[in-house]
Amino acid sequence: MTTRKILYFTAPKQVEIREETLPSLSAEEVRVETICSAISAGTEMLVYRGQFPQIADAHDNVSSDLKYPLAYGYACVGIIKETGKQVDKSLKDKLVFAFQPHTSSFILNHSSLIFLPDSISPESACFLPNMETAVNLVQDAAPILGERVLVLGQGIVGLLTTSLLSEFPLGKLITADFYELRRNASNELKISASMSPDSLSTKYSPKSGDFGVRNREKFDLTFELSGSPAALNNAIQFTAFSGRVVIGSWYGEKRAPINLGGDFHRSRIKLISSQVSTIAPELSGRWDKSRRFEVAWQALERIKPEKWITHRFALSDAAKAYQLLDENPQETIQVIFDHTT
Repeated sequence: MTTRKILYFTAPKQVEIREETLPSLSAEEVRVETICSAISAGTEMLVYRGQFPQIADAHDNVSSDLKYPLAYGYACVGIIKETGKQVDKSLKDKLVFAFQPHTSSFILNHSSLIFLPDSISPESACFLPNMETAVNLVQDAAPILGERVLVLGQGIVGLLTTSLLSEFPLGKLITADFYELRRNASNELKISASMSPDSLSTKYSPKSGDFGVRNREKFDLTFELSGSPAALNNAIQFTAFSGRVVIGSWYGEKRAPINLGGDFHRSRIKLISSQVSTIAPELSGRWDKSRRFEVAWQALERIKPEKWITHRFALSDAAKAYQLLDENPQETIQVIFDHTT
């Protein structure tokens, strides 16, 4: 009889590790032992704090409404340890990625697994969902040669998105984040500058005078990736006439008043909702999930985001990991669980 340890969110700011018995393998299933899994500091902190809306989440394998107790997470990398009768035995010991909650092991149909390229380490592969998100954000934005681009938020999705944007021949690429650690990481990329939101407001706030003159100080394309709904006001404020604001944050139940009066009313700014569970209709005739994953794997190999792992915890120390993210996010970029300890 095989058991596993799995993390449950049981109430706001409460987690526990439960031991469960795994069922026997069916013919087409495999058993995977987890090596590492990444915490999504945006989505999972909404779950941890009880700020998630009561809707089904299309990005992972949670099929019912989100409610406590909840096993959650979607970035597990592991090794196949056991195969069902109809599964190719050569798959044993292969490294795989799966959209699974934080757990020491899991059983899944082999067709639901994503096999790691030989060039990708398990820790790097933990970034696959966030890299796919970054690819989706950039595809939805469709940057144009020479554009001025602003990225609000330099958490891991912001850093990955900035990394992809830095490969474009942009006119200017500016990032903003409240935390110095994340600004420093951003400044190591090929960008124009990274600054605090307060400094950004001081330097790029529209000056008084004619609307057209003020417009020249603004950005053609802005990404709102901070997770703060109030930042959407800044995104609109800094975006030029007929520019685009790509909203990649999931705010959950957080609310903030959005100023759609004043300049916005005549700005023709496009607000674009971008979420990775679907592909934009204008691309879906040529793109599917497998093609987008291929691009994401290639980007992971180029960018090597494991350098942004700031903390590693054993699953048994999960409460400490979430407390750190909740109380001292300025000390973190990416936090992962190491299931081998």
